[in-house]
Amino acid sequence: MNGDLAKAKTKTITKVVGSTLPEKDEIKVEDKIIGKHFYGNLYDLDMKRMDDMEYLKKLVTDAINIAGMTLVEVKAWSFGGKKGGISVIALITESHVALHIWKEYNYATLDLYTCGMESDPEKAFDHIVKGLRTKNSKKFYADRSM
Repeated sequence: MNGDLAKAKTKTITKVVGSTLPEKDEIKVEDKIIGKHFYGNLYDLDMKRMDDMEYLKKLVTDAINIAGMTLVEVKAWSFGGKKGGISVIALITESHVALHIWKEYNYATLDLYTCGMESDPEKAFDHIVKGLRTKNSKKFYADRSM
């Protein structure tokens, strides 16, 4: 039974039935979805800054403004326990910004996704990295445009 359950959980759907999405060549420029996704890992953060929830909310809000994105709402939560830390999530008109900090490991992940033509999520990413005074970071990019 456990083997069957494991197989069921890892089953991958490889075909979309009844899809009406146009081929990429058929999409008009004005109808194209632009998806810019920057995400990464931040190491060795400034200990004073990574524990200040108000500073982190302001840092994310400032990054959103610098990148030409439109803030809808920003929230922050603190989590206790061995793997506790702080999460800051911002809903933006163009999509989202998510910062998760694990204080005990002096480590954070950062995720910025926008679908706006004018927004520059890389500027926001770089601003947050600088604001946390990380000694080392890895930045990745995925083009999620249609």
